[in-house]
Amino acid sequence: MHISYNWLKQFLKLDWSSEQTAELLTDLGLEVEGVSVFESLKGGLNGVVVGHVLSCVQHPNADRLKLTLVDIGEKEPVQIVCGAPNVAKGQKVPVATVGTKLYPSEGDPVTIKKGKIRGEVSHGMICAEDELGLGNGHDGIMVLNDAIKPGTPCSEIFEIENDEVFEIGLTPNRADAMSHYGVARDLKAGLQQKEIFKELITPPTSHFNVDNRSLKIDVTVENNELAPRYCGVTLSNLIVQPSPHWLQNRLKAIGITPKNNLVDATNYVLHELGQPLHAFDADRIYGKKIIVKTLPKGTKFMTLEGEERELHEEDLMICDAEKPMCIAGVFGGIYSGVTENTTSIFLESAYFDPVSIRKTAKRHGLNTDASFRFERGIDIENVEYSLKRAALLIKEIAGGDITSDIIDLYPKKKQDYEVFLAFDKINRLIGQEIPKDTIKRILASLEIKVKNVTESGMGLVVPSYRVDVRRQADVIEEILRVYGYNNIAFGTKLNASIATVSRFEDHKVQNVIGNLLASWGFYEILTNSLTSANHSALKKDLFDEQGIKMLNPLSSDLSVMRESMLFTGLEVVSYNINRKNQNLKFFEFGNTYRKLDNRFIENKHLALYITGNRHEESWSMPSTRSNFFFLKSFVEIVLERLGIPTTRTEPLNDDYFSEGLAILIGNKKIVRYGVVKNTLLKNFDIKQELLYAQMDWEEIMGIAKRNQIVVKDIPKYPEVKRDLALLLDQNVSFEKLHDIAFETEKKLLKKVTLFDVYNGEKLPEGKKSYAVGFTLQDEKSTLTDKQIDKIMKRLQERYETELNATLR
Repeated sequence: MHISYNWLKQFLKLDWSSEQTAELLTDLGLEVEGVSVFESLKGGLNGVVVGHVLSCVQHPNADRLKLTLVDIGEKEPVQIVCGAPNVAKGQKVPVATVGTKLYPSEGDPVTIKKGKIRGEVSHGMICAEDELGLGNGHDGIMVLNDAIKPGTPCSEIFEIENDEVFEIGLTPNRADAMSHYGVARDLKAGLQQKEIFKELITPPTSHFNVDNRSLKIDVTVENNELAPRYCGVTLSNLIVQPSPHWLQNRLKAIGITPKNNLVDATNYVLHELGQPLHAFDADRIYGKKIIVKTLPKGTKFMTLEGEERELHEEDLMICDAEKPMCIAGVFGGIYSGVTENTTSIFLESAYFDPVSIRKTAKRHGLNTDASFRFERGIDIENVEYSLKRAALLIKEIAGGDITSDIIDLYPKKKQDYEVFLAFDKINRLIGQEIPKDTIKRILASLEIKVKNVTESGMGLVVPSYRVDVRRQADVIEEILRVYGYNNIAFGTKLNASIATVSRFEDHKVQNVIGNLLASWGFYEILTNSLTSANHSALKKDLFDEQGIKMLNPLSSDLSVMRESMLFTGLEVVSYNINRKNQNLKFFEFGNTYRKLDNRFIENKHLALYITGNRHEESWSMPSTRSNFFFLKSFVEIVLERLGIPTTRTEPLNDDYFSEGLAILIGNKKIVRYGVVKNTLLKNFDIKQELLYAQMDWEEIMGIAKRNQIVVKDIPKYPEVKRDLALLLDQNVSFEKLHDIAFETEKKLLKKVTLFDVYNGEKLPEGKKSYAVGFTLQDEKSTLTDKQIDKIMKRLQERYETELNATLR
């Protein structure tokens, strides 16, 4: 939000610097994120003064140049060479003195220097309109009013305004500060706390009078829940024209482009008082009736920018006797707005239900200055006052008459909100005792009235514009921000509640696994849970009816909640590859969403993405492409860190993977991983192999929590390793060998590994060779050769019997 310092000083006569004001606003919770300079004219005509031409003679060395002697308000007049045909003795003219930087209407800036022109010294330049940036005229120099004193800065003559503009990062709860008056009101409270007492100047409306009653518009509000208060008045005999410079400068300073005096007046009051207004061309109101109501779903409405929209049955509309004219509190219509030919208007000022406005603005994708304020909650008691203020301003700058009484439909007056504030609650929350007199003074500066006082606390009445103050804690926050957070002393002790914390809290385990993967060169990514509906067509188990669609998507690419982690990750991979970053290792913790039997299901996952080389190539280590087993190692590292075995696997028949495995615990697949199909990669313009793993994080956490940590002494006795080279059928998996080994020897067998696989021409058809290692250990004694041979013989016999294996 932008706040003009000059505008702010209309309500508080401040003699502070903008830096001091910005600091105080920030301390009050209205954080000033930056201060920019506004100039109504580039350069502000700095260095340009009024000159009096004392003499004007022909240049001795040039037919088209004149030698002038000009009084610019200094001790001695200066000589200036001028080529304008209309320069003459006795004129008052704008003079750019030496060192002045001019910003002409066209072309680059020019710095005025002392110099010689055809042999004659020139101390400045007498300027034309376009040379000062005031217009496009270049027929001759500007001739000013003869009564102006020489040396007068031209910035004063041409109403040049320089301003400083605060950029305030307004929090959503501070609806009361969405205007210059609201910020000034807060600033006054902060100044009073510093014992600087300033009167808050309120724009007067006491001189509001009805000139005649020649234009009456009947108003009906059919839905008082959506429009609790609706005011209006008519003005006639208006002249639509550009706004005066002072008003244009106020709007330009805060980034609003002036349009005409009627529209500018409503924008001015909006940013002055925080009350949105709307002006309807009275001649285009059919039947001279205004009806505030909702319309049937699907009703067509043409908005001000020329776009036809379909209305929702809950959209509140401002209608005449024939047609809708405006989406209440959001956007005007093309057939009722003010034009250059407008001579009479109906001026609206209202309070609309914030929830209704928020939903309507969201449905239609409209975000206007009016909806921004209505949906956060404006001051219902300010509606009529703002209407009077706007009507008087329009009458001042557009002429005309006020031609009706004010219509004020306010059937159910909003009651003042009351809250009880306990003294001990203040001290307990703030951490130190604030004197009661100070508390009362702060509350008074915030216009929070004290209704009654007891020993334990105070009954308070909250002003209507503070829609966010509803609890004791809210009032205490108000007291604290005005009192000053910096004035709260540091305590000498720290109070904290002691609670038992599980080592398996989700975020802690995530940090452990995240750090583990980062140590292996992975980068964490965070992708959007919203994605494109087109992704569901890329996989057979993703169905439209199970997808969760957004009611008001920002775009087609963000229209559904993701059902898989893969596709948003592929977007990141594609983005990096397209920027020559081709060796990637990413991980992401995230949720997927599905709808099943009218239930919304949310599941958490850990996803791994690997593509390109394992590491960057160097002189000491050639590059190696990442492959399936590279991914497999990281999947096992993660599960091993959580104490989860990875011995039970099965091949994947999946739309994601050209080849892959699933890791099972019981009957549940906790991990799916493999090589992503090229048909999927083509949709993301990825032309290199991608490895992907998706881990069901909730299942993994459940298993990890159930696992017991067993601590044992390091065995005193050595382990023994033996190998078997087995000739097996092609369909026999290592998992089968592993399971049979541990079924055969449960006590002394510690580990089974596969260290070589061979498929070659010298083997019988349909056979393969596995070299399997077995690690044996007795923790109580040294194993003998007899024990070892007996175990190995039993293993060999089972492999021969059950798997038709033979020793090579």
